[in-house]
Amino acid sequence: MNTDIENLFKDKVIGHPAGLFVLFFTEMWERFSFYGMRVLLVNFLTMAAIGYNPGWEWTVENAGALFGTYAMLLYITPIIGGWIADKYTGYRTAVIIGSLIMTAGHASMALETEFSLYFGLFLLVVGTGFFKPTMTSIISDMYKKNPEKKDGAYTIYYMGVNAGAFFGMMLCGYLAEKVGWAYGFGLAGIFMLLGTIQFWLAGPLFGKIGAKPSKVHEVELPQNINEESVEITTEEQEERPNPFTTLDKVLIVLASILGLGYAINDPMSKIAGIDMFSFLQIGDFEGQYTAVLFALAMFLILVIGRILRYTAVVRDRMIAFIVFAFFTVFFWMSFEQGASSLVIFARDNVDRLLSGSSATIFNIVNTLLTVIPLIIISYVLYILWKKTFKKIPGSNIVLVFCFVLMWGIVGWMLNRDFNTTAYDVSYSAIEQPELDNKGEQVKNDKGVLQFKYTPVTQSTVTNPSQKIVTKTITVGEPYADYKVGDSKILINKNKELTEFSFVSSDEKQAELIANAKDLGRDTGFVSATVTKVRENEVEITVSWFSILNSFFIIVFASFFSKWWESKYNPSAATKYAIGLCTMGLGFGLLAFGAFGLVDGVKVSMVWLILAYLFHTLGELCLSPVGLSYVSKLVPGRMIALMFGMWYLAIAIGNKLAAVVGGQIENITKEYSLSTFFLIFTIVPVIAGLIIFVLNPVLKKLMHGVR
Repeated sequence: MNTDIENLFKDKVIGHPAGLFVLFFTEMWERFSFYGMRVLLVNFLTMAAIGYNPGWEWTVENAGALFGTYAMLLYITPIIGGWIADKYTGYRTAVIIGSLIMTAGHASMALETEFSLYFGLFLLVVGTGFFKPTMTSIISDMYKKNPEKKDGAYTIYYMGVNAGAFFGMMLCGYLAEKVGWAYGFGLAGIFMLLGTIQFWLAGPLFGKIGAKPSKVHEVELPQNINEESVEITTEEQEERPNPFTTLDKVLIVLASILGLGYAINDPMSKIAGIDMFSFLQIGDFEGQYTAVLFALAMFLILVIGRILRYTAVVRDRMIAFIVFAFFTVFFWMSFEQGASSLVIFARDNVDRLLSGSSATIFNIVNTLLTVIPLIIISYVLYILWKKTFKKIPGSNIVLVFCFVLMWGIVGWMLNRDFNTTAYDVSYSAIEQPELDNKGEQVKNDKGVLQFKYTPVTQSTVTNPSQKIVTKTITVGEPYADYKVGDSKILINKNKELTEFSFVSSDEKQAELIANAKDLGRDTGFVSATVTKVRENEVEITVSWFSILNSFFIIVFASFFSKWWESKYNPSAATKYAIGLCTMGLGFGLLAFGAFGLVDGVKVSMVWLILAYLFHTLGELCLSPVGLSYVSKLVPGRMIALMFGMWYLAIAIGNKLAAVVGGQIENITKEYSLSTFFLIFTIVPVIAGLIIFVLNPVLKKLMHGVR
């Protein structure tokens, strides 16, 4: 009688069991929803409260504190969720539980109230804890008897990850920015729900695989180790058990409480003014940072104490692993600027309005970028339908509905961009000298005095001492048919009052007036006159730049994979050094592009595109290396703790990224935008050079592990 695994391998799609592609699409929709929401959050929170698409007008610092805690907890809860799935629910049930909780989280966020936002983020953190660790566990179960195919299976699976991230950021971001935030958050939730349903309906395809908890927790053996060069000593073979002592357990509990306390307290103290650690404040040094230092000290005592109880070879290898984990923090601190400061930079400082041939080229490239991957994935769905429709018809029908919906949104998006007309409009503004911290008027790099211009709204009261000038700005509007001389109402699109949108309908005008009345503020309406009609214009969304990471991963992943398999495969420390320095180079380009930038002037998008390219190349060097060394360097009894430690390093990196990235406004105001990006140029490069210098030491500590 055939086993469930043998039955799975009967129905193959592109040489792999059909069940792999059910997981592919499940992960794709989950990543669609996750990244679709992620790319919106900081933008929404910091967007002007009075505007065409109003946000909450938080400071970037407060938005970063909230997002950083959310991102940090995403790497903590899977440790708990994986344990629950192993012991109680089974993997497939955990996926469904996690997916449903995340769906509720997205739905809550779409309501756009303060409580619903916090509650939605809480649900997403809990749901991810169930979902994240279980999908790869199901794949591991599926390929137990076919280990030679496992690498290919994970490659296909991670293509689903990147496809979901790509389309989620593109479509959720487009809907949110062009129509309304609730539409973007809501779309993420819709696809999360549909992905859950298709996975649940595909249950018969898997049989008992992932259905019940394993009685024995299996740890995958180390891969890609040159066994002839690994020195296994008698001392290592006779390794004694190293159980957790009472002191170890106390240190774990106390460090965890303080660490999680800081994660929750940071946004709470900034946003609500509630500080749980105020009693630990020493002078100007915040109490929550004192708590973090205590937690770090206890964690170091725990790790050092356990390592010292191991034999020499094992101890050395674990020290090497800890060094890698430490430098991982610096990488993710820089890389995860893509969710915070780079979103703000793209929105406020990058010239995203294209016209003429530039707009045509962008529309063609964007169409190819979107349609070609969608055709390929749709073809995979077609094969899956042919192979599995009789067994899981419901799952296939849901998937087809997902793709029909996605094709519809893509078609609407592309048609909208191809048919956008732009208009030059003139309006009145108050001209004021731009002053520096010393009260002196600012000059640009050519020595020209700089001024700032405040639009005259319909409620503005001017006086004779103010200088009123006429300014002209280009505004895009799809499907409109305005004429030169038409009088129109404009409303700002950002806090800096440098971008505007037309108030295109009476319904929209009434909505914005009601919003301003609720806030007790000026409507922000600016009277303007159309001076020129421009054909073939397109405004790139802020979220579009975020898709570049997924695109570059898909383009370059195979090249790096072949590099690592060749005779030129560098050591782990060298990969880290290349990854960190390449990351720093990306930010160096941004620092150069933003050098001498003054208010109202925007930089070319080329600098941001190049930055994402170098960030992705750095990620491909460093990101895949770390986890593989958990199983290579760490003894079986320490696998769980060290996996937790690795994810803790990434969590800390994510939190630091948001905290430091949240200072973009403060640092730019005090120094310059270029100075802000130099921080993320210098820190990763120095970290990369240090670990490169440590390469001989790390090789010695690894005792032959490669």
